This record gives sequence, structure tokens and C-alpha cells, in this order.
Amino acid sequence: MKSKMLVAYFSASGTTAHVAKELAQAADADLYEIRPQVPYTKDDLNWMDKKSRSSVEMNDKSSRPELADRDADIAAYDTILLGFPIWWYVAPTIINSFLESYDFSGKKIILFATSGGSGFGKSVDGLKSSVSADTTIIEGKILNGKQSEDSLRTWVRTVL
Repeated sequence: MKSKMLVAYFSASGTTAHVAKELAQAADADLYEIRPQVPYTKDDLNWMDKKSRSSVEMNDKSSRPELADRDADIAAYDTILLGFPIWWYVAPTIINSFLESYDFSGKKIILFATSGGSGFGKSVDGLKSSVSADTTIIEGKILNGKQSEDSLRTWVRTVL
């Protein structure tokens, strides 16, 4: 039986969205955008401003930005490729909001991210508490820049 895959992603500026769409096509997976109830503005994303929305959220590990919807049919998928930009060496807290909004029991979540220079940092550790113990979270790959469909397809096959 072919594993049903979903590429779920959060993108604040469009970079991760672009990679997610390429990945979904290469993996023959469905695509779902994780959207905040209140979209992020450029000022919200100013990491140099300690009072910007993203800075405040990332400094509060209990922050759970509200989601715009809860329409993802997670039950229909065995494997979720979960993408996000790296913020402060971890996943944005909206990813915790997403994980806590659904039942991922028995599912495999493979992370992918975009980053201005850092790796995954403590992303896996920061997300494990948001899912049940029988959910597998795997640190996948930083996918910056243009990816060939073949390289994405090969990567997906290796992590499945």
C-alpha cells in the first residue's frame, strides 16, 4: 500500500511556501498551508526588535499563535512532511499550535526547514512535547535555494 503523504507548511515570507510546493510535487503529496489567524507583517517579523510579534512569541515557549483554520485531514495521512522557517534556532511556535490541534498518534512527521544560516537547532525537542509519545518526529533537511525535483524525490525516499 502506498503511504499517503501530506506536506504541511508555515511560511511567513513565501520562502518556505515555495520549497513546500516543490516538495509536494516531487513527493506526489497533498499540500496544506498552516496559516495564522492574524497574518504576520514585515514589522512582526523584525527579529532585531525585541517587541516585535515574532520576538515576543519566540521568547515565550508557551506561546501558541491562533490558527486561521483546522481543516487539515490529518487522519488521512501516514506521513507528514512538516516545513517551516527556522526562527531563533527552532521551529516557530505556530508549529506547536498546529501539532496540538490534531491527533498525530502513530504517524511519522519528517521536518524540513528554510533558514538564513542556522540548522535545526533544538527544533525536534521543542516539538516532541506537542504530540503523543507514539508519534515519530524526524529531523529532515534544511532546504534552501532551488531544489531539483530529482533531489527532492531522492531525499523523500531516503527518509521514508
